[in-house]
Amino acid sequence: MTLDAALLLLQHAYDPQEPVHGAPWLWFTIIKILVVFTVLMVTIAYLTLAERKISAWIQDRHGPNRVGPWGLFQPLADGLKNIMKEETYPDAAYGPMFILAPVLSFIPALITFAVIPFAAPLPTRWGLVDMSIADLPIGFLYILAIASLGVYGIVIAGWSSNNKYALLGGLRSSAQMISYEVSMGIAVVSVLLLSGNVSLSAIVRQQVLSGWNAFPLLIGFFLFLVAAFAETNRLPFDLPEAESELIAGYHTEYSSMKFSMFFISEYSNMVTASALLSTLFFGGWAVPFWTTANTAPWAGWKTLVTLVFFALKTSFFLFLYMWIRWTLPRFRYDQLMSVGWKVMLPLGLGYLVVMAAAVLSLDAAGISPVARWAGVVPIYWAILGALNIVLAVLVFFILDRGRIVSPAYGRLDADEIARLQAMSERPITPAQGD
Repeated sequence: MTLDAALLLLQHAYDPQEPVHGAPWLWFTIIKILVVFTVLMVTIAYLTLAERKISAWIQDRHGPNRVGPWGLFQPLADGLKNIMKEETYPDAAYGPMFILAPVLSFIPALITFAVIPFAAPLPTRWGLVDMSIADLPIGFLYILAIASLGVYGIVIAGWSSNNKYALLGGLRSSAQMISYEVSMGIAVVSVLLLSGNVSLSAIVRQQVLSGWNAFPLLIGFFLFLVAAFAETNRLPFDLPEAESELIAGYHTEYSSMKFSMFFISEYSNMVTASALLSTLFFGGWAVPFWTTANTAPWAGWKTLVTLVFFALKTSFFLFLYMWIRWTLPRFRYDQLMSVGWKVMLPLGLGYLVVMAAAVLSLDAAGISPVARWAGVVPIYWAILGALNIVLAVLVFFILDRGRIVSPAYGRLDADEIARLQAMSERPITPAQGD
């Protein structure tokens, strides 16, 4: 059985219900918009509290604990403070663009979540309701297109502030996002090779049949993870707002709710990137090792259980974002660009060629993506997983050896470094001290 045939069988077998149409579809869509974006905004507010709590835990501090029990009302207090604060407008700033920039950054960050399926379909008396706001057949392409618009808000914020630090932050962000978007797109092409579809729902169904993509696409997962950190301007790639160099980067001149809108955009992008990681590589809403919950006939309890598991997977990657921020130092800017163009791009292109050849060879050998050895292990995915482990060993232990992806390196050659070390080790005489 081919993968396309198995996906079609999974979608239609044992399921008499059709998707909702007409007026019920419109009402369900409106309800989903209101519920999803309300939950998303509340989640973003409490992610700020989670980050402060996690940083306090890592640094052996208490964190926010004065406003409400365990500090749970701290996000409400912060939001009220930002709403009540006075707006400041620098005299040198270009007013219309200065006001428009936070909006251009805020809106794309929110609407990118619209195509991500977050639970199994919900059966109703009018038909099946997809648990995504818009189940587009080009879901991932939509995310790439809309997410790339957010950089315009950052660049305009840096330029319109008429501040050299803000301008440098905006320019850094534009170069960084362009550099790593290429690697992110290449990493996802490997997922599309296996699923044969750019629809996120189809990618989830493919993983229900054959297992998570993280194992057979290990290098692709690594490339996407690194690119996701760079795309969201998070450590160790937070050069656009490096406090030690640029004060606050592109939002140096902003205050009150305009300042908060940039932070909401950053955390919303984190949520979207974490949800994408879960969807593309870890089965999305699918519950591991529980076929009954992942397949038709659908029921309300299946929708609820899959929603909980999707939230758990996404929460893990959100925790990883925060863990990395309070663990690793940031790159230098030249290192950031070198990793993007000298490491990520060649590695992604080479990996794509290898995976395309492997998939073509398996298809030519007649090995089906849904075939299992002894009824348990997917043969197709086991072969690709073993290939990725070999590639990981070659990339991280043999080819690199700390010379390319090293977080710090010197520009001097070996002779110059030896000369400077010899000078530092030379004893200082009293005459030299004078």
